[in-house]
Amino acid sequence: MNIPRRTELLAAGAATVTVVLWASAFVSIRSAGSAYSPGALALGRLLSGALALGAICLVRREGWPPRAAWRGIVVSGLLWFGFYMVVLNWGEQQVDAGTAALVVNVGPLLIALLGSRLLGDAMPPRLLAGMAVSFAGAVTVGLSMSGEGGSSVLGVVLCLLAAVAYAGGVVAQKPTLGSASALQVTTFGCLVGAVVCLPFAGQLVREAGEAPMSATLNMVYLGVFPTALAFTTWAYALARTTASRMGATTYAVPALVVLMSWLALGEVPGVLTLAGGGLCLAGVAVSRSRARARAAAPENLREPRPERASRSA
Repeated sequence: MNIPRRTELLAAGAATVTVVLWASAFVSIRSAGSAYSPGALALGRLLSGALALGAICLVRREGWPPRAAWRGIVVSGLLWFGFYMVVLNWGEQQVDAGTAALVVNVGPLLIALLGSRLLGDAMPPRLLAGMAVSFAGAVTVGLSMSGEGGSSVLGVVLCLLAAVAYAGGVVAQKPTLGSASALQVTTFGCLVGAVVCLPFAGQLVREAGEAPMSATLNMVYLGVFPTALAFTTWAYALARTTASRMGATTYAVPALVVLMSWLALGEVPGVLTLAGGGLCLAGVAVSRSRARARAAAPENLREPRPERASRSA
């Protein structure tokens, strides 16, 4: 996939916004989850996101996605916006943050495998090496942050299901971005997810009346920033690179979660946690790098030939 340098930089910037906001979501989910049940929190988040995205669509006069895009939008909406958010919220109530981050980070590996199989994504050695380094970092972070008795079999299974849904949603979304804009794909995927979660409307209304304002604000934050904004910047970047490379980028999330917990919650990470976070970031850097010297060598070899020809003439 030959991508212009400027386009690649814009995609990298959009991916960075996504990763930072998704990292913050782990902290907000745990905070809001103390007052909201998993389904109610997912519905409140999706409704907040849909309202923000709908307003932007009206201002920009985006209109409806083309017919060819609806299949991918519906599948990604069901898997990623709907099912993923419910089981992730539920899983984070059953396991500690370290275990959740570790299990959910199986997702990028599944994206790479599915992307290679279903989308024909290339698997260059740098991508594979970067994913291996980042996964080792995610394991290190997860093990260092996991507290005794903080995990359950149910919680691990739920986080694993979230990783599978995440991977399936990304692979379904990728082809859709060829016929619809990132904003359209995100907006209508969010709406599909909200419709799927409507059975939790009664719980949301009841719990919103009893929840503290901080939990409700966290739920709205999840909808506006990690959902509306971050999923749109994700779709923008995904349309300009492969699903495998985008999946590898999300390995930076555990490292940022550690940093945010340190700054926002005063949880000072240990040496092992910091080392794992460093591995995560190093792996992302490797996976997103490109070998330039080898590609430039043939052109340098070809340059002297015309000069020799002109001299002999």
